[in-house]
Amino acid sequence: MNRTHRSLLNRADRFLSNRLQRSLFTRIQRALLAVAVLSGIVLAVSGVVVGQTVKTRPASAEKPAATSASKTTLPSEDTVNAFLFQMFGYDAGMSWKVVDIRPSEIEGLAAVDVNVTGPQGTSPSKLLVSSDGKHMISGEILPFGAKPFDEARAKLEKGVNGPAKGPAKAPVVIVEFSDMQCPHCQKAAPGIEQLVAQEPEARFVFQSFPLPAHDWAAKAANYVDCVGRASNDAVWKFIQKTFDDQANITASNVDEKLKGIATASGANADEIAACAAKPETKTRIEASLALGKAVGVNGTPMLFINGRMVSGGAPVDVLKKMVDFNFSQEKEGADKGDK
Repeated sequence: MNRTHRSLLNRADRFLSNRLQRSLFTRIQRALLAVAVLSGIVLAVSGVVVGQTVKTRPASAEKPAATSASKTTLPSEDTVNAFLFQMFGYDAGMSWKVVDIRPSEIEGLAAVDVNVTGPQGTSPSKLLVSSDGKHMISGEILPFGAKPFDEARAKLEKGVNGPAKGPAKAPVVIVEFSDMQCPHCQKAAPGIEQLVAQEPEARFVFQSFPLPAHDWAAKAANYVDCVGRASNDAVWKFIQKTFDDQANITASNVDEKLKGIATASGANADEIAACAAKPETKTRIEASLALGKAVGVNGTPMLFINGRMVSGGAPVDVLKKMVDFNFSQEKEGADKGDK
């Protein structure tokens, strides 16, 4: 290891030893950081925690790599599994699942979504792989420019279809992507509710993003959609009550539980259940999932404040500062006549 690599590793270790950062970074991500730094790569690591995954060992035969329309060469799933096996195969307590392989937003880099599970839970990671298949960056691609969040904001404004509250023409819009079975969404809910209560001039939109690892989340998302379309008052009670009863809901009793919660929330349970089973409702949830993926969501809870993505578990005072900052920016733009 040369002096430059030692310096980079020392700087990385000092950064990760900070108390706040230790709460955001898992041992999985530290391992990826060390590998990337030794390769001379600077990276950013995301710390969202989600559901369970299973370990996948590399296959003996290699599948040919695919090529996108933009000429980005995609690594095969076998290659990704082989890499992860070399990274984590020494530890029987580690497991992983390759979720998606696709061209990234940056031409020439493939994006690989992976869920890695360890003693501290499951963490989604995005690996960026060079077209020659020799280099990897672990982290997230951040928008850049004078107005870096405008593109995501425009996509959200056009695509949101979940229940909403607050002024329809509010200058600041908060969009949450959530999973009713996600324990971290449940824990974050009171803070998000507090934020919304403190910002009555902002609009809040709840978008369902059921994770594939959760066995009743998709059905709950269907119920949320149907209750929301039936009664904007009942849906917020339904969401809160479902979170409150989350630990008692299973794949085998989900319909019974959700119908009971719908009734307790002031909705017609039979009508909601019939609506939840319709193909139209499934299509609406698929659209919400597609929207989330289009703006970079790969875990829950995730918030967007006028297009800026931030973890839904962030401290309320930090989220409020971001909302207030956006209000001030919108006011400044209006005073200058910006559109």
